[in-house]
Amino acid sequence: MQRARSLLTRFNPIAYRYRYRCQSRTLCSSSNEEVVVVEGNGYSRMAILNRPTALNALNTSMVATLTKLYRAWEDNPDVGFVTIKGSGRAFAAGGDIVAIYHFINRANMEACKEFFRTIYRFIYVIGTYMKPHIALLNGITMGGGAGISIPGTFRVATDKTVCNIFATPEVLIGFHPDAGASFYLSHLPGHLGEYLALTGEKLNGVEMVTCGLATHYSLTARLPLIEEQLGKLVTDDPSVIETTLEQYGDLVHSDSSSVLQRIEIVDKCFCHDTVEEIVDSLERVASETNDAWCISTLNRLKEASPLSLKVSLRSIREGRFQTLDQCLSREYHMTLQATSKQISGDFCEGIRSRVVDKDFAPKWDPPTLEKVSQDMVDQYFSPLSEFEPGLGLPTKVREAFL
Repeated sequence: MQRARSLLTRFNPIAYRYRYRCQSRTLCSSSNEEVVVVEGNGYSRMAILNRPTALNALNTSMVATLTKLYRAWEDNPDVGFVTIKGSGRAFAAGGDIVAIYHFINRANMEACKEFFRTIYRFIYVIGTYMKPHIALLNGITMGGGAGISIPGTFRVATDKTVCNIFATPEVLIGFHPDAGASFYLSHLPGHLGEYLALTGEKLNGVEMVTCGLATHYSLTARLPLIEEQLGKLVTDDPSVIETTLEQYGDLVHSDSSSVLQRIEIVDKCFCHDTVEEIVDSLERVASETNDAWCISTLNRLKEASPLSLKVSLRSIREGRFQTLDQCLSREYHMTLQATSKQISGDFCEGIRSRVVDKDFAPKWDPPTLEKVSQDMVDQYFSPLSEFEPGLGLPTKVREAFL
């Protein structure tokens, strides 16, 4: 049992320079069909993701709105810190992959690129934000939802165990963990990042805190109290915010069934250089021990796109030696390859199988690990052509102030 604290180094060094004048609490909403609702007072702002029927899946207009708001708040000397949460039963269930599916099938590749450029650039804004940032992760947090929260200063997970899950399930739809995932997954303890990336398995709130994906933990019933206390703060000091989160946070209890209790076997099996070696290692342990966890993990790997498995493993390994901006830029290159269908159509096939037709019977191309060539994997990581602009992150401008 331990007090919920982050075991992971925070991703963004923060510089805090202002004190602010208190103003009355207001409620307003952005334009753009209220996809983002804003609550705020003189010292803080809260952005509420407001597509509850879509589990707050991120689309271009929502992220563009967030970007505009965050930049305005960062420049406003009357805003000390920013909080973000989701409406309904999710924080954010990733990007709106059905919209992306239709963009690709209609050959509207510019709209597809615009979506990924917009969200990756916003993630970089959060990772370099000049003010404290708090994400209240009460509910489903997957893919892009993790991307727009984990690079920030504080992440509060909850006990909403039925739907409070974190996952990066991209390999199950023929994609790769993106939105900065190759950065934060690669910095998790041991080879937990490889395990999460290749299986798409879920973590609950306690597990998120224990491995460092979340910085604090709270019972769902106490979240309104935390929000109330945050709203009363007159500060831009992250240590004051942290004290408040700890004061109203809760204890976490380690669960014997958690994958974190199996970290030794995760490290033993997922430390290998290739996906084939990882599978072989799991099969050996499963045959020797008849371990149900190993068998279940093998079954998850068999569900995934073979090409995505190999691409994702390499992505996580490269992420260990790259900064957040480097990971985002590389992931953008990889994403353009995945959406172009020039190497494989697995991304669209995975979305079709799991989300559109829901037959859960994808026809992967190539169909097996053995048929995935090294050239196919290498192509994912090849530089863009001279005619294709990159992500264009403003690293020199933003990081000069950190």
